Amino acid sequence: MSKLLIRGGAAVLAAGTKVCDILVEDGKIVKIASSIGEKGAEVIDAKGLHVFPGLIDMHVHLREPGYEYKEDIASGAAAAVRGGFTQVCCMPNTQPVCDNAAVVGYIFARSKEVGLCKVRPIGAITKGEQGESLAEIGKMKEAGAVALSDDGRPVPTARMMRLGMEYASDFGLICLSHCEDKSLADGGCVNEGYNSTLAGLKGIPRAAEEVMVAREIVLAETLKKRVHICHVSTKGAVQLLREAKARGVAVTAESCPHYFALTDDIILSYDANTKVNPPVREAEDVAAVKEGLRDGTLDCIVTDHAPHHADEKNVEYDLAAFGISGIETSFSLSYTHLVKGGILTLEQLADRMSGAPARILGLEGGALAEGAVADLMLADLDAKYVIDSKDFVSKGKNTPFNGREVYGKVKYTIVDGMVKFSE
Repeated sequence: MSKLLIRGGAAVLAAGTKVCDILVEDGKIVKIASSIGEKGAEVIDAKGLHVFPGLIDMHVHLREPGYEYKEDIASGAAAAVRGGFTQVCCMPNTQPVCDNAAVVGYIFARSKEVGLCKVRPIGAITKGEQGESLAEIGKMKEAGAVALSDDGRPVPTARMMRLGMEYASDFGLICLSHCEDKSLADGGCVNEGYNSTLAGLKGIPRAAEEVMVAREIVLAETLKKRVHICHVSTKGAVQLLREAKARGVAVTAESCPHYFALTDDIILSYDANTKVNPPVREAEDVAAVKEGLRDGTLDCIVTDHAPHHADEKNVEYDLAAFGISGIETSFSLSYTHLVKGGILTLEQLADRMSGAPARILGLEGGALAEGAVADLMLADLDAKYVIDSKDFVSKGKNTPFNGREVYGKVKYTIVDGMVKFSE
């Protein structure tokens, strides 16, 4: 029997944060108490550290199969545990698309071989993410898919999204919607506004996102089905979600660090590492995303980790790939901007980055409690460092945060009671 004793850390519990010992046995938390004496246990001295439930990222791109030159399950999982994540849910825009049981099974098998964090595959809503016919939803669920999404692309018609939501519900799954009206986005590459005009870059209006958010809310309300909105970036989308939740619509939503830690002033550098979809918006949108995270309108923080090869970013801005490699910086950026910034408490941060994703997708984990799975992350919240993408273990070095000073360094990541990362 493997035993692990985490001694003297400040545990971030649902009821509050308190200094205590945590005993782990055979992959479960068996005891949380002020002092535990346990012979034969491996001991981690957590004095001065905070103990969080293992972080859960319900929106990452691991690129395998098909785009292993950008990232693969091994490099992505290594980056995840370094970032404090014990579970990640990978989007289906691979090659071939994860729209069948075989690809779901392959991702599961690879992640078990790698043996770092838990990798949960998300299946496509439509075959090939083409928006024309439903994918094999039941078979993907049997093979272990935890949700459905055509992320990277919107589901183009309301009828197809309706069918997706109904079938997903029948199999106990939820659709995660990439909200983008392509006809309004119209080939744009940055937020439409003053800075896009200054930069001479084609803009994407907020309406491209908000029109689709409104569509998914109306469908969820009409059908009485659940839907989850991906990577919310605009003030209008936050308001639509707030009003829908007040009416009791079964809608949940997420945002990412780049939407609360950056404004579109960054595009004036013409650095393609700032190019992401949806684009980084303006100060009023940043304030709205922060308020949405504070009041629970936005349920969770995800990374939308989108690693790319350097050659795909080292081109003209409008030709560069969309996406930010974010899984190694998410916790530090979130802690620095939201907790030190006075927006969230530590307990709320743990919920947005662990508890809420577990609830939305029905995953184990998400809380520190006796009897719970021993997925844990230990961080030094006083540790200050400067983000440098050359230190990333992800193959994707594409971050707009190089040189940014942040607080909160992950020291240990523990999955099923086993240390998978220690600094």
